[in-house]
Amino acid sequence: MSHYYRLVISCPDRVGIVARVSGFIAGHGGSITEASQHSDLATGRFFMRYEILADSLGMGAGELREAFAPLAREFDMTWSLHDTRERRRVVLMVSRETHCLVDLLYRWTAGELDCEIAAVISNHDDMRGLAEWHDIPYHHVPVIPDTKPQAFAQVEQLVDVTGADCIVLARYMQILPPALCERYAGQVINIHHSFLPSFAGAKPYHQAYQRGVKLIGATCHYVTEELDAGPIIEQDIHRVSHCHTPDDLVRFGRDVEKAVLARGLRWHLEDRVLIHGNKTVVFA
Repeated sequence: MSHYYRLVISCPDRVGIVARVSGFIAGHGGSITEASQHSDLATGRFFMRYEILADSLGMGAGELREAFAPLAREFDMTWSLHDTRERRRVVLMVSRETHCLVDLLYRWTAGELDCEIAAVISNHDDMRGLAEWHDIPYHHVPVIPDTKPQAFAQVEQLVDVTGADCIVLARYMQILPPALCERYAGQVINIHHSFLPSFAGAKPYHQAYQRGVKLIGATCHYVTEELDAGPIIEQDIHRVSHCHTPDDLVRFGRDVEKAVLARGLRWHLEDRVLIHGNKTVVFA
């Protein structure tokens, strides 16, 4: 399997960024296998993602970071360089709805998600057998009103122990505390069973049914302190009509949810998502 470095950049837009970065890579013998750029004309911000064939360079990731740092300072870049040999560690969190967890575990075993699933954390014990069948540690942390602070302190400790780079709320029906959202900003991915910003909060399909919508959808987004309001990574829809019941909408929605979450997580793992304020640039 080929080995790559992924260089991801955000900086103030100006003439010559692409030429300088490409010239830097070429000057070290690097082969760029994929390149994406975007200029946000409204904010004057520039975004870039390069995949570089690691074997074409005569240096490791640490040396490349050190060599690139002066150029990054010159252009006031916010940047990262990821070595694809370093697989990210993901923690999945779930309640009682199984469809998103089952789908992610299937895609992971099929090799579609390049990561290590370090643990499954749930506020119920229902899916222990499923996780353990995949040889994934399962942690049951009940969340009840009287002990919620202690429960989330335990969740945070478990995440720390796993060394997780990413947390996925695969229909985890609890609201994370603000401190946890802030600590893992840009690393917590949620699937909301609605086409946000419409129908935020509980029972969105029932809200949609009452409103008589003709399209339902699902939204994969980063988690922030404000409920269901974080930067959106991916969305999709399913057409419905007056003939469909709330149960039909829930059934259709499950198919959309698992596909949207899988795409969002994969793009995150592949460094294709750049957060820009409360929006994202997605080089999919």
